[in-house]
Amino acid sequence: MAKADKTATMSRLHSAARLARTALAARLLAHGFYAGQDQIMLALDREDGQTPGNLAGRLGVRPPTITKTINRLQAQGFLEKRASAADARQAHIFLTDTGRDIIHAIEKSVKKTEKQALKGLDKKDQKALFKLLARVEANLSNGEMVLIDDEIDADE
Repeated sequence: MAKADKTATMSRLHSAARLARTALAARLLAHGFYAGQDQIMLALDREDGQTPGNLAGRLGVRPPTITKTINRLQAQGFLEKRASAADARQAHIFLTDTGRDIIHAIEKSVKKTEKQALKGLDKKDQKALFKLLARVEANLSNGEMVLIDDEIDADE
């Protein structure tokens, strides 16, 4: 790989992710949602009654960030906090009826953005891309830092 191309893949990956977030954010804004709020709503749709700490861990964000977002969604009427039956100091977050009603719009926004992003790719390419991205995620989330520069230098 030529020296100028060493970061081309990461640049493309970063650019594609940024453009996907921007396109999704524009669609979600039409429903009154800001970036990141959709992820909390969808996580609660999958498993209602999670704690803020649990949500933060699943979504890979810091607890103060999740607390702010939960408070905003609660003010909008999409979520409610309830004290734990086992420990009144612990809160659990639940979708309200209004929150449940808006899930379809969030899912539709995600689906439209995915369709836009994958336009021109056949099913086989989409499946291959999915597998490749899953591998990239696994590589980056396992905590092991691989000295990529050493590997590239060895290939040259």
